[in-house]
Amino acid sequence: MAVHLALGADAESTVEPQSPRRKPPVVVDPILAIKRFQVPPGFKVDLFAAEPQLKNPVAFCFDEKGRCYVAETYRDRAGVLDIRGIMSWLDEDLACRTVDDRIAEMKRHLGSRLADFTKYSDQIRLLEDRDGDGRADFSTVFATGFNHIEDGIGASVLARRGNVWYTCIPDLWLLRDTDGDGVADFRQSLQHGYGVRVGYLGHDLHGLCFGPDGKLYFSIGDRAANVENDGHRVLNTESGSVFRCNPDGTGLELFCFGLRNPQQLVFDQHGNLWTGDNNSDSGDQARWVYLVEGADNGWRVGYQF
Repeated sequence: MAVHLALGADAESTVEPQSPRRKPPVVVDPILAIKRFQVPPGFKVDLFAAEPQLKNPVAFCFDEKGRCYVAETYRDRAGVLDIRGIMSWLDEDLACRTVDDRIAEMKRHLGSRLADFTKYSDQIRLLEDRDGDGRADFSTVFATGFNHIEDGIGASVLARRGNVWYTCIPDLWLLRDTDGDGVADFRQSLQHGYGVRVGYLGHDLHGLCFGPDGKLYFSIGDRAANVENDGHRVLNTESGSVFRCNPDGTGLELFCFGLRNPQQLVFDQHGNLWTGDNNSDSGDQARWVYLVEGADNGWRVGYQF
């Protein structure tokens, strides 16, 4: 799949440049882009979909019918802040322990500009190859409306047997298309409380996958979490984490913590869980991490400031 990002203005020392000011996208011919790819022997890259069929993809998955679900973001610096551009908020932001704390923080600082941060919505796009030629020929918005001030970035999507799970801070969502028109008409927040602070842009809720135990696994960066589930509270407000739960959202567990920004999750053939954890732009290296249940991997959010 050839995809192209169109990002907003760079973060600066004030909030204003992070409000919705969009740079025009740089359009690159996807066929020409593919010709520049370097691929290992035995691999081939074909174009499945490109603009205008989709925009700003963050993650994608296929269901058992070969349909492609794409998490698209339109809130990168146009609805989702980055603490590096508003360091005057830092002490207040580090003190946040709930999503409501973060909302209150934004309201105090943004004032009349708050409405700007609901202008754009992240969304899920559905792509299909209906004529079987290997290229998407059908494109529609499967779900949108993720544009509350606390929302985004929507960073992972997973489809299975008519269910579509979607992670978009502060929620883990379950969506369904019950009438087959390609648009979700059922939507339920299975869990709420992810992303208790503004934190670093991109330290999102992501990594959806099923484990060999049949449970749903996912990760979050050190924007952290404070979630009430099944009458008890599951929280880690000092680092990134990996969670697991039942497919219906019940039985939430903190699998491991002490990570900075764990991205995609994958199980190997032996049932071991792995992730890639981002570096902190401070001379340290990004790392592959073997995730052990119950482990504290050592990171704390304050180390990067």
